[in-house]
Amino acid sequence: MSKAKVIWACKECGHTQLKWTGSCGACQNWNTLTEEVSLEEKKPRFEAKKSAATKAVRIKEVNAGELKRLSTNMGELDRLFGGGIVAGSLLLVAGEPGVGKSTLMLQIANSIAMQGLNVLYVCGEESAEQTSLRARRLGIDHQNIYLLSETNFSAIKTQIDQSNPDVAIVDSVQILYKSDLPSSPGSVVQVREIATEFMHIAKGQGITTFLIGHVTKAGEIAGPRVLEHLVDTVLDFEGDRQHGFRLLRAIKNRFGPTDEIAIFQMREMGLSEVPNPSQAFLQERMKELAGSAIVPGLEGARSFLLEIQALVTATAFPSPSRKSAGLDQNRLALLLAVLEKRVGYQLHHCDVFVALAGGLKIAEPAIDLGIILAIASSFTNRPIPSDTIAIGEVGLGGEVRGVSRIETRLKEAIHMGFKKCILPKKNLNNLSPHFQEKIQLAGVELVDAAIQEALF
Repeated sequence: MSKAKVIWACKECGHTQLKWTGSCGACQNWNTLTEEVSLEEKKPRFEAKKSAATKAVRIKEVNAGELKRLSTNMGELDRLFGGGIVAGSLLLVAGEPGVGKSTLMLQIANSIAMQGLNVLYVCGEESAEQTSLRARRLGIDHQNIYLLSETNFSAIKTQIDQSNPDVAIVDSVQILYKSDLPSSPGSVVQVREIATEFMHIAKGQGITTFLIGHVTKAGEIAGPRVLEHLVDTVLDFEGDRQHGFRLLRAIKNRFGPTDEIAIFQMREMGLSEVPNPSQAFLQERMKELAGSAIVPGLEGARSFLLEIQALVTATAFPSPSRKSAGLDQNRLALLLAVLEKRVGYQLHHCDVFVALAGGLKIAEPAIDLGIILAIASSFTNRPIPSDTIAIGEVGLGGEVRGVSRIETRLKEAIHMGFKKCILPKKNLNNLSPHFQEKIQLAGVELVDAAIQEALF
């Protein structure tokens, strides 16, 4: 019989120890240790592990040919993967409940099935009937898509061995369990073991495997950090459910670029691509409105224009509000302090609300100047000209610092018909002269100069 032993496992990093302590001995996070039962078994640990012994080979003898990729027939998604999904890879898609993870996976499954490949969709959180109803609402009923409502890994492994699909989709990895582990589904031990099993399936049998993952209240991927280390690609699905836009971000990608994004819009028939994000984000913009500024954001290789809206109003309460949506709250506090200290704006008796229109989240420092100008515009009740954009990082001394890839940002602004750009003087000195023929460039060194240029 197996001998049971009580251990304590960290929910954040997966570290195990014999005694409980207030903080994890590895990652130093507090109150993350949960009680687990470890079994000492003599049988092989992983069911899906290959039995054949491997042999070391010289690096020059390895056949590193072109990777076989599967197309999703969605240009934005294929670009995100680096040209398509690599066959035999292990991918993790994580996001908040209701953001559209299952919808996206059903659309990918349908696209792959239409290429003559077999797809096994493991709907552990729903019954096969529920998943079938959602698929029919999306117009998906291909005969090469097979649904399996199961949470026991051994049964899933048996089905994979029998059907030998080309692609497997697991919804979700936190609901699956191995019966020989006494811990509950979603625990550190279960998630780590299940992910390792699917890693052996993907690499050993060449089955492209998607794992759908949950996120915590803090927005991080639930489970041990080893889950992100095991997979080849980590995709973070972001978006406000009250808005139609969804942003799929590649956090990790062993077969393509990282920090790339793909933007979709949730419609009645599922997720559709947004080929021109700038036009989509600015279509409801009100021109000549105080408190509005346009900034060119940069994600991966793509630049797109965003609208920053600010509202500054007097408050009757002793503690004014500082609220932001889509922007870093600490960064907003820093920029408000710069406006008070370096420009002289009396904001300590005002409520300040700043939002990024469209429901997206951006943490890029190059939009600092746009935030500053939007707040200044609302405070002075002077609108920024509708054909003007602003680029620049703001330092603690009120200086406007240079940003990266200024040419890419300017090309997008020129393409969208903007006539003037306020940018750091450092970037202006390094720009090619032909940009000045297409757009008026105003180089600034300090925040107060930028406000003077945009509002007066």
